[in-house]
Amino acid sequence: MLALLAQAADQQQSPFGAFGLLVPAALFFVIFYFIVMRPQARQQNAHKDFLAKLGKGDDVITSGGVVGKVDRVAGDLVFVEVANNVKLRVLKAQISGPYKSAEEKPAEEPAKK
Repeated sequence: MLALLAQAADQQQSPFGAFGLLVPAALFFVIFYFIVMRPQARQQNAHKDFLAKLGKGDDVITSGGVVGKVDRVAGDLVFVEVANNVKLRVLKAQISGPYKSAEEKPAEEPAKK
């Protein structure tokens, strides 16, 4: 038992004291902020701007996977036309984003030799 007490007394304390653990924790938070929180906030702001600018003729996809064109926007409701004379009332919050079909995406140019 005396040997354990002697070993405990021989250990030196960190020169930083209690702040020695604070520095890695702060560094972890800064890295977490730039890798996770900041990109997520940008994505949320871009989606909020998209919903604010939503207008007639925009191709959208809902959170349920329904694809259609916006017919009109009335407050927090969006009327989405999914087929000829078939319109759905969808909450604006349930619009996931713009729909870009495979035909609309630019094709990659073949490699020049």
